[in-house]
Amino acid sequence: MSKQEAAPVMKEINIRPIIKIQNIVVSADLHANIDLYALSKGVKEVDYEPEQFPGAIFRMKDTKAAIILFKNGKLICTGLNTEKDIKAVLERAAKIISKYVLD
Repeated sequence: MSKQEAAPVMKEINIRPIIKIQNIVVSADLHANIDLYALSKGVKEVDYEPEQFPGAIFRMKDTKAAIILFKNGKLICTGLNTEKDIKAVLERAAKIISKYVLD
């Protein structure tokens, strides 16, 4: 850069990001083995196609939540944006799923 060319002056700008939580992904463990086949037959919101994927997909009808549930009781929940909603949905789901626990 020659002496005649001035370097651009950098101004400090105070930037404040707007943060909005839109989706939280949660993993959990029910500590029980689940009969996914019986669950899918007994609960219409549950899709289970073991030939395509080892987990059952539980879509709660009155929320945007989707729960991927595995036979060993581990699950992944997505589609919610508050801890309060997550706890409520997982408690409801656990109550339904508890009827399909293997001995």
